[in-house]
Amino acid sequence: MKIEPLISPDEFVGLEGITHLCTGGESPWLKAQESVYAEFARLKSGGYDGRDVIYTIGNRCRGRMGDLWGVPAKRIAFVPSAAEGINWLARGLDWRDGDNVVTTNLEFPSVAYAWKQLDRLGVEVRLVPHRDWFVHEADLLTAVDSRTRVLAVSQVSFYTGQNLDVARLSEGTRGRGVLLAVDATHASGVVRVDAGLADMTVSSSYKWLLATHGVAPCYVSEHAESQIGTTCFGWRNLAVWPAQRAERHPDVDEKPMPDRMEPGNPAMMVVMHLDKALEVLLGVGMDRIDTHARDLSEQVSAGLDRLGYPVISPGERVARSGNTCFAVDDAKGLETALAAHNVLCWGEYGRLRVSTHLYNGSADVDRLLEVLAQV
Repeated sequence: MKIEPLISPDEFVGLEGITHLCTGGESPWLKAQESVYAEFARLKSGGYDGRDVIYTIGNRCRGRMGDLWGVPAKRIAFVPSAAEGINWLARGLDWRDGDNVVTTNLEFPSVAYAWKQLDRLGVEVRLVPHRDWFVHEADLLTAVDSRTRVLAVSQVSFYTGQNLDVARLSEGTRGRGVLLAVDATHASGVVRVDAGLADMTVSSSYKWLLATHGVAPCYVSEHAESQIGTTCFGWRNLAVWPAQRAERHPDVDEKPMPDRMEPGNPAMMVVMHLDKALEVLLGVGMDRIDTHARDLSEQVSAGLDRLGYPVISPGERVARSGNTCFAVDDAKGLETALAAHNVLCWGEYGRLRVSTHLYNGSADVDRLLEVLAQV
């Protein structure tokens, strides 16, 4: 089956003659983003009225993220990074000696180590081991007990591309006093993310969401918000205006979500770029993008099998994502060799990651396999 791109690679900067298969590391830049910078520059020079329009666009971006994730816009904050979102949770809970956090030993560092300072409080971090590069939801739920405060996972693994069954984890933790925290960085924009299944869902913007660094949308449920104390304060998340005017009072009320997680101004230029990217993604439709990514992943896996490469990504379609990964001793060396033929992938830690998104098609897969056979 020949698969055509959902949008032309010509809509991106610098892809002429390039087979771009590394969105899992860094996405290419939409040409449409050039007009966003020009608009931001004009509004930035427009004083108060210009700034008001910038924040109006920011609120539209919240709405688009809510549409993408299936949650209310008012529950989405803009934090500087996915790591900061997870750490906000780690800092804000009222931890007790004997509490524990459950995650996996194949997790991204910002999820696995957000709890690093909690050992002094007697909090245990349980690193559930993978089994032959596959993380079993049942193993994660088995590790959860009456003292588990947080189950923290990536929806899609940065290392293998496995797409966890978040619905199963949500059902398995519901009513047990456990907060489910999900880093959706490798899922948002390419496979379906149901943010409301978790108590916190956060995602970087510079990969599959087609934006850039500096802003990570973060959903927090009402249940989680009621348990997490605010640990950073500023003019945006406190009710200082108009209640206090110019003079400070001994006490001040906190604002609710989404302002609660935004003590200062978010990176509004990046928010505007994210808004443009979401316009593109939602215009194509997440169902189409999800199907497209899994179809291409199956083609990549089949081709790698024919060439004899050991694929470590799941074979089941439901557990697939935009990332298809295979083991190789010199991953960085193979990445460099492919790049010499204008095929861009991401190689590190003993595996090469092939990322297929909405601007890729079967021709890109064929080109990858052709060059792999040569090098």
